[in-house]
Amino acid sequence: PLFTYPVIGWIVRLFETIPVYRKQDNTSGTNHETFERARAVLRHGGAIAIFPEGTTHDDPQLRELKTGAARIALGAGLDDMLVVPTGIYYTAKHVFRSSALVVFGEPLRVQSGGQAILPVLPAIPPVPADRQAGLPVVHEPAAEDVELLTAAIDSGLDAVTVQADSHAALELIARAEDIFTADDEQSLAEEFELRRRFVGGYHYLRAHDPARLQRLQSALEQFESALRRAKLDVHELKPQISLGRLVRVLVMLPLALIGAIVSWPAYRLVAFLAHRVSKGESAVMATIKFLASMLLYPLTYAAAAVIMGMRFGWLAGVATGLALPFLGYIALIVAEDADSIIGDLRALGYRMFRRYGYERLVAQRRAIRDEINTVARELGY
Repeated sequence: PLFTYPVIGWIVRLFETIPVYRKQDNTSGTNHETFERARAVLRHGGAIAIFPEGTTHDDPQLRELKTGAARIALGAGLDDMLVVPTGIYYTAKHVFRSSALVVFGEPLRVQSGGQAILPVLPAIPPVPADRQAGLPVVHEPAAEDVELLTAAIDSGLDAVTVQADSHAALELIARAEDIFTADDEQSLAEEFELRRRFVGGYHYLRAHDPARLQRLQSALEQFESALRRAKLDVHELKPQISLGRLVRVLVMLPLALIGAIVSWPAYRLVAFLAHRVSKGESAVMATIKFLASMLLYPLTYAAAAVIMGMRFGWLAGVATGLALPFLGYIALIVAEDADSIIGDLRALGYRMFRRYGYERLVAQRRAIRDEINTVARELGY
């Protein structure tokens, strides 16, 4: 149905998207043409990105995979082709401009006959299906081969995603990792690998020592409660006020105020639309914010340029239209820098005037880190 939406339909066509017909969408059509178009791309040396779960969701684990990816791959009839399991790791899926990491796993080699070099099954030569109502002939592989390759893809995706048995478990793992690495400068790839190790530690404790897991969870909750009472973030326990950032905020503040004032109506409207359209589903929140921003910010800046042009002449209007996007970006950067500086100043004041409370927080965090390191050593990390 995305192809029928205004603006979005144009975007998906621009990226050469192939439509998929799902029963829950109540749209007319079948996937016979979808499969043939996809296979044609592969036969001509192209690549296809497929989301094999068939939907966007916030579940803590992968959903059961659809068979389409395996059917397309096996039915393409190529002598040698790779299926690359790919995972996406988000720092905050619902927040526009948050970070994301794309993780590529070990390729699965699909071959028509012969031995597979990588963990894969050899594909059986395709057998044309019956022609139906003028639809193109679709080459369908054997069901057992489809199931086997789908299982291999599922296993490959397990290796490039962070999963747990519940949302509560994932939240516990995220909080523990955040507390553990609060002072460290690490890449998103390092964070991803560390969280996968934390998942392993969680499963180990749950299976072998649930009481110990409960004690660790209780320690985390007590520490976070103490941080909230102090109005601090764990990253602020070592406040580091950057002089360069402070100077940047002071110098750019007047320009940032202009950008913020002009952008504020669009900012609030984007937030309203995102919550209204998503209906609380965080999986699509950032997408809606992105699409709404693409429309509303240019309209806001264009309206401001027209008003300035009518009031002060066309040169003023053109200058306003060119300057406002940069001023809006400056407002965003200054707001983020100012928030960080305020947090560091608050933490510095707490450290100076509430020395006992500060030292207690540091000791609580140290105890949590020590326990996590102990579990890691037991697991051989």
